[in-house]
Parts: sequence; C-alpha cells; structure tokens
Amino acid sequence: MKICLVSRYDSRGGAARAAYWLHEGLRGSGAEVKMLVGQKNRDDFTVVSPTGKLAKAFITLGPTLDGLPQLLYKKREKTAFSSGWGPDILAAQIRKIAPDIINLHWVGGGYLQIETLAKLQQPIVWTLHDMWAFTGGCHYTQACDRFLQSCGACPQLNSTQNWDLSRWIWARKARAWKNVNMTIVTPSVWLGECARASSIFQGFRVEVIPNGLELAKYQPIKRKIAKKLLGLSPDKQLVLFGAVNATSDNRKGFDLLMGGLKKLREKTTNIELVIFGASQPENVPNFGFKTHYLGKLFDDISLSLVYAAADVFVAPSLQDNLPNTVLEALACGTPCVAFKIGGMGDMIQHEFNGYLAQPFIIEDLAKGISWVLEDGARHQQLGERARLKVEQEFSQQLTARRYQSLFQELLNQ
Repeated sequence: MKICLVSRYDSRGGAARAAYWLHEGLRGSGAEVKMLVGQKNRDDFTVVSPTGKLAKAFITLGPTLDGLPQLLYKKREKTAFSSGWGPDILAAQIRKIAPDIINLHWVGGGYLQIETLAKLQQPIVWTLHDMWAFTGGCHYTQACDRFLQSCGACPQLNSTQNWDLSRWIWARKARAWKNVNMTIVTPSVWLGECARASSIFQGFRVEVIPNGLELAKYQPIKRKIAKKLLGLSPDKQLVLFGAVNATSDNRKGFDLLMGGLKKLREKTTNIELVIFGASQPENVPNFGFKTHYLGKLFDDISLSLVYAAADVFVAPSLQDNLPNTVLEALACGTPCVAFKIGGMGDMIQHEFNGYLAQPFIIEDLAKGISWVLEDGARHQQLGERARLKVEQEFSQQLTARRYQSLFQELLNQ
C-alpha cells in the first residue's frame, strides 16, 4: 500500500504538524508513504514539494490569488477564508507519486483547486482540521449555520445577498465532489458531527480519528527544573497561553483570557502569565500579573519545556477542533482549562485532568484556573491523569494504526 499525504505545509501551524506526526507514525509502522507539500521546511527526504519554477510561483502566489474574489467585499471580516479557485497544481504532482490512496490534510490558501478532487482516480481520505471543506469559504463558521443549507448571505463577508461568493464556492464544491470516492476523517467528535450535518457531506462516510502525538518528545519534566531552564520564577504559579498568532486571532479567545485573569487577580497575586506564539507588543496590556512573552516557538524541545514549566495551560478558544496545544500540554503533565466547546471535551475531562468552563463565562474560566491551582495534592493528581489520558488515547502509534486500518479497508473495497 502506497500512501500520499497532502498538506500545504509540513510544519507551519497545528494542522501541518498533526499531518507530519501522522506521516512519521505511518513510516514508523513500515508503511510506504510520501508527504506532498506546497512549502517544505523539514529536512526529510520523504517530504516532497514542487521543483518546477511555475509550480513554485503558483504556490507562492496562491494565498494572494485565492484572496482576490474577497476584495469585492470591502466590509468583510479579517478571518481566514479560502476560495479554492486558482490553478490546479496538485493533480500532476500526485500522478508522479502514483499512490494507492490519498490522504488530504490542510489544503487552503489556494493550494487546492476545488475541481481537482474529481480528477483523482484513487480513494481519497480527507482529514479535516477545520470547517472549510463543507462551508462556502470560511474556515470556522463562528455562530453561522448556513453551511447546513447552501451558504450565501455570508456574515464573514458582511454580505446580504444569497447568491454571493460563499454560495458560489459552496455550489462548486457540491457539484465537483458529488461523485468523488472520498471518506472524511475528523480529529474531534464535534467536527465529525458538523461534517455529517453539512449539506456538502451528506451521504459521505465520516470517521473520527484523533490526532496522535509523539509522546517521547512531549513528556513531563520536573516543573522546578523546567522553570529554572527558562529563567522563570520557581516560586510563582505559571498560567500558560499559546497559539499561532496567540494575541491577534480573535477565535483563540485572548480577550476572554484577559477578563478571566482580572477576575483571578481578586483572589491571588502568586501568579505569572506566560505567552508563546506572540512577542511583547508595544503597548503591553495590564493583566495585574507579571507577563512573559516567549515569541514564536517552532521546535518540539522548546515547546515541551514550556508546557512542563507551566502549572496550568489555558485554551479560551471560541471555536476549535482538537488543538495541538492542549494535547501537548496534557502530554507534559500540565492540567488544562478551556471552555466546553468544539473538541475540548475529547481531551479535557472536567475536574479529572483539567476544567471545562461554561462558554463564554469569564467568571467560570477564572474559577477553573483557581480550582486547578489551589490544591497542591489535587494538582499533582490532575497532572498524572493528564499524561495518562494522552498515553491511552492520543499516541502517534495508535493514530497510525487506525489510519492504516481505514486505508486498507477502503482499498479492499
């Protein structure tokens, strides 16, 4: 069985990292696998990217070209939105690899032309890392449920017209993918339910397979040692927050974290805040606690050290699939606090290895952080359960086996 994983990136962003973890897991199990990416950053000969000048140019210009139709909507929100209308650069590259089965991952930003999938002869397994595959262009729908019908009058485009860009994109997907031999995989139960309910994927098979983590790279380290190595106070309780564009992506809930910390300040002063994924801004917000900005971290060793140093990781997202940050923190023995949304409940068991706050009540978020930190013996138990949860359900090897089983079943059919 020859497998081809397809992703726009091999390391940039959570979806790319999850795809590469699967790639490693499949290789470790002895599978013949190549990872086809638009932009290669890893020094791995089994990860391949285009070498031709024209293909490279299209990939570089892809996000710009893909964003051109959105310029018609001057009052649109500044959220991720992909049109999938650019040139087809994938079909020929996949034909060169000649796989038996294709596993798509994150292919937004102009990397995938919607009509390309109908040109592929092999069975396709599409692992969804957000909602784009079944929407009219947005990657997260926020409070909109128009993907259940046929999109149109898109709130993120600030459009009031039923036949707008989102309807056009939805119609292209519905038409192009109607007879494609495709199975959908979602990492979280929540996203699987959304995919099944969507108008695009009605009638398609949808499976839930969580992302798998390389547990040897993400594991507990003595907290005091980790704090010392990072130059952080050993006597303070560290609240950790992090994401790609941590403080600028509204979906990640930074404003809600700020509100929760202000509530928390009324109860304790023995806390310091640590933020990764963003550098210190010119005008630093006043949280009432000392704040450490670590900037963008790209390697597993640095990330695991930061998670291990933290006393609690907070993920106050408004909408999320199965964020790697929570998995990584749990694997390092760090209890997590999040709102009870999306895939958070797949990873965090309320008052067992963390705390799930009621959306989007900042008082309950603050209560959850306080609850995790206030009892030393309980905190240690939460950390032990956090690691155990990941070992039992989210290992790289388990995920690879589940994918291989699905691939083999589809090929046998």
